[in-house]
Amino acid sequence: MIINLFVPIIVIYIIIYSIYKKVDIFDTFITGVKKGIKLTFNLFPTIFAMTISITMITSSNFIYDLSNILSPLLSLLHFPKEVLSLSLLRPISGSSSLVLLGDILRRYGPDSFTGVLASVMQGSTDTTIYIIGLYFASIGIKKIRYSLILGLLADLISVIISIIVVSLMFK
Repeated sequence: MIINLFVPIIVIYIIIYSIYKKVDIFDTFITGVKKGIKLTFNLFPTIFAMTISITMITSSNFIYDLSNILSPLLSLLHFPKEVLSLSLLRPISGSSSLVLLGDILRRYGPDSFTGVLASVMQGSTDTTIYIIGLYFASIGIKKIRYSLILGLLADLISVIISIIVVSLMFK
C-alpha cells in the first residue's frame, strides 16, 4: 500500500533537503532530542498530577453519584442521567469519556436518543481541563482563569446545543 511508503518518503525527503541546504543532520537531530527530553521532564509533573486526578475522580464514582443525585431534575427535563455523566467527564478526560460513550452505546444502542445524544456530545465538546493543564504548562502559561472559564462555557453551550439538536431530530 502507498500509505506504508509515506513515512520513509518523508524521511528521505528530509535527508535530501538537509544535504541540499548543507545542514548537519546528526547534530540537528541530537539538538531536537535534547529539547524533547527537556520538555518531557518539564511536563511530567503536570501529566502525573492529571493522571492521578482523573483516576481519583473516576474511581471514586463522584460523577456517577452526582448524576444519581440530579436524576430527578434530569428526568423532568427528559435528559438521560448517563449522558450527564459523559458531559461532566468529557472536559476532564477524553479516554475515560470514550469508555463511558462505549458503555452508553452498548446499553442503549447507537440509534437510540441516548446513544445519539451521547455521540453528538462526545463530538462537540472538548477535553478543556486536559488541554489547559497540558498545553498551557508546556509553554509556561500560569494564568489560566479566563481560558478555563471560556473553555468550560463553550463545553456547556455545546452540551445545550447537542440536547436541542438531537431533541429536534427525534421529534
